Amino acid sequence: MTNEPVPLILVHGWNSHPGVWKRLLPRLEAAGIPYSRFSYADPAGKDMPLIAAALEDHLLRFRKESGCGGQVDIVAHSVGACITRFFLEVMDGKARREKVRQLIALGPPNNGSALAELFNDPERSGAIIGRLGGVFVPPGYDPAGDAIVQDVRPGSSFMAGLTAAGIRKDIAYRIIVTANPAGLPGFFPLFDGRTWERDDRGEYRLTLEGDGIVANRESALPGIPPDIILPGTGTTGFPPMDPDQYCHINLPKNPAVLDRIMQYLGEP
Repeated sequence: MTNEPVPLILVHGWNSHPGVWKRLLPRLEAAGIPYSRFSYADPAGKDMPLIAAALEDHLLRFRKESGCGGQVDIVAHSVGACITRFFLEVMDGKARREKVRQLIALGPPNNGSALAELFNDPERSGAIIGRLGGVFVPPGYDPAGDAIVQDVRPGSSFMAGLTAAGIRKDIAYRIIVTANPAGLPGFFPLFDGRTWERDDRGEYRLTLEGDGIVANRESALPGIPPDIILPGTGTTGFPPMDPDQYCHINLPKNPAVLDRIMQYLGEP
């Protein structure tokens, strides 16, 4: 038995980049946790299975360069968690060659994204993309050419593959999400503090149980209780945060979320 820190792989979210982890890195370094940042910041039309294969190559290269032959932890934001799960559950699910102690997912659309579906809705897409333009989607965004967004739609073959594979019993899954029970408009002003989701009948609705982009029901996995961090959750040494610091985009740099990540990384 060893008390050596478990190495960490960091996987960013859609339309993001490895720099999103800049507030977490000093904490990792202070704790002596080795880490490596995986990037798919320029997917160039690659779908999520291809990016998952690139993640596998990245991890193999990390092991070779670092000499790490044991377990690793993975922290992933948003669709980065779905990419990671595809690698672990679909590509490596039966062989289980890859040794992963835990997957810590921040706001993951584990069951597909209602927002991705709305991006493709002929009646609503224009208004919704217009609201998010320059904030969550690039100006002039066209979802039809975005392989990642097509993969994360609830009815896609990608999501069907994840569901069929199921989670691995040899990995501890952690799901960190936020919510806005007080209905604070500033939580995610573009949707007045709410999040789009699809109900059990397939109807779209706005809910306070989400982070502005991903609804909590979309993050749920069987038997994995989510860790819900609410606006107003404090963290030692930091001033109170504005409500928008708890929305999806800011999860990788929210000090309360980072505290929870470090707690999990320190657990045996």
